[in-house]
Amino acid sequence: MSTCAREMAGVGQLGARCFGGAFVKMQNPADPRHARREPADDRPRRPAVFLDRDGVLNVDKAYVHRIDDFEWVQGAREAVKLCNDLGYYVFVVTNQSGVARGYFGVDDIHRLHDWMNRELGAIGAHIDDFQYCPYHEEGTVEAYRRVSDRRKPAPGMILDCLKTWPVRIEGSLLVGDNIRDIEAAVAAGIPGHLFREGDLAAFLRPLLTARS
Repeated sequence: MSTCAREMAGVGQLGARCFGGAFVKMQNPADPRHARREPADDRPRRPAVFLDRDGVLNVDKAYVHRIDDFEWVQGAREAVKLCNDLGYYVFVVTNQSGVARGYFGVDDIHRLHDWMNRELGAIGAHIDDFQYCPYHEEGTVEAYRRVSDRRKPAPGMILDCLKTWPVRIEGSLLVGDNIRDIEAAVAAGIPGHLFREGDLAAFLRPLLTARS
């Protein structure tokens, strides 16, 4: 399930049914003769780098959600490109309890993440998937006030990436700036590395070289 669909489900805007068998794509829904099976996922199975956002990719200024307030960490864009060039999937996994606290909405998160990928695209880099958790058990916005298995240190966001993408666990890793990031990585079965400050590309390069 995509992040957008997950959030719609969380506020009661999306329902689902379970069906047996394979999915088919209908070119003409009125004529089942045009139905065809979806091809198997032929994306290459390769390791992934999971990155926390605030404090790893951008300077943590507390509940960053506006483009004007966003400041890349030194070497962050280069770190993402390094991962791309070495053949890693790149995923962002970020707690965003500001939604539950009423500081901003999910649209603000999507807008910022889209902008981040445009910025990365200027140097030939990209993030494959953004996973975020808008929930908090003490939130002031009722729709998002709950415990979530996607909120780190729970591993839900990482596990969702592993289910959605053809990730090879061997060689995968996470970089975070908080112990809860590391705990989430361990719970998901991948190593976690604590990044406090400095140049992210310089920090990441020997980790990737050692695992390649």
